[in-house]
Amino acid sequence: MLKKIGAAQARYDEISVKLSDPKVVSDNKLYTELMREYKNLTPLIDVYKLYLKANDDYEDSKEALEDGDAELREMAQEELLSAKERMEQYTEELKILLLPRDPDDDKSVIVEIRAGAGGEEAALFANSMFRMYSMYAARQGWKIDVMSSNPTELGGYREISFGVEGESVYAKLKYESGVHRVQRVPETESQGRIQTSTVTVAVLPEVEEVDVNINPADLTIQTYRSSGAGGQHINKTESAVRIIHNPTGTVVECQEERSQMKNKDKAMKMLYSKLYEAEKNARDSAIAEERRIQVGSGDRSERIRTYNFPQSRVTDHRIGLTLYKLDDMMNGNCDEVFEALRVADRTAKLLKQES
Repeated sequence: MLKKIGAAQARYDEISVKLSDPKVVSDNKLYTELMREYKNLTPLIDVYKLYLKANDDYEDSKEALEDGDAELREMAQEELLSAKERMEQYTEELKILLLPRDPDDDKSVIVEIRAGAGGEEAALFANSMFRMYSMYAARQGWKIDVMSSNPTELGGYREISFGVEGESVYAKLKYESGVHRVQRVPETESQGRIQTSTVTVAVLPEVEEVDVNINPADLTIQTYRSSGAGGQHINKTESAVRIIHNPTGTVVECQEERSQMKNKDKAMKMLYSKLYEAEKNARDSAIAEERRIQVGSGDRSERIRTYNFPQSRVTDHRIGLTLYKLDDMMNGNCDEVFEALRVADRTAKLLKQES
């Protein structure tokens, strides 16, 4: 552990020097990358400083115990125990901070929500999920940008894709991929019977061109007239864009913007993220037993959570967490569930590391 901390300390000091270099400061991309790395290393270095201070206090107390003064020895004994407790606490914190970081944690994301089983009720719940994530994003100070949507006449969504931009977005939303099940009485149900419906959520880290290589010759780009809300404009211009990646059969489309160029740019963002996810899943499946964590694989077919409206209950099946705060969660108060998932993931990785 100390060897890893030493390497991190050396890198931290190296970055500190570089950040004061005028050439680095003038290179916005390099400066941003170094600042991000510096910020990620800072908690580790700060805790390590506290550990060193506790260790110094421990050694000083041991020396004081050898003094002949009884009162001083008593004080030294108390400080010795206190310093030892702090050292143990900081050691555990350092173990957590030394866990390998997911390289995608700092990225913005593209979220896809699709109605599953349940017809119109599933589409309405897809809208409820979009609202929940939008309200959560607003609380985090993130920006939401709808990329593609297929609304229903009753106000639901057969599917909706949207970007979420901000700090540590993927780190907080990555556990949302999977099947979300809702149990509630539909508004169209006259006899008060509870219906079970599902929506599928996929959270894709947003990537740049350098992360995925796409040959333009492999793309089929189609334009068509938009549909849905938007006035007469959508019926007269072919602003909507559909892109097909022929080698993989991946299809993305965007019709939210009035400009064909903007729709194409958004569609390409979605395509990069989908191909990146496919590559990542292929890598992970090769070492599935090493990578699989307690909170689940993130597979879209995995049922991860149930929202039971009659009981105001939300249950995350991966970690056995049940809360009777469904209204709060649907209004964007998701921190308790999201934090529990993060802790479960971290705990699983610690156990794996120590075994």
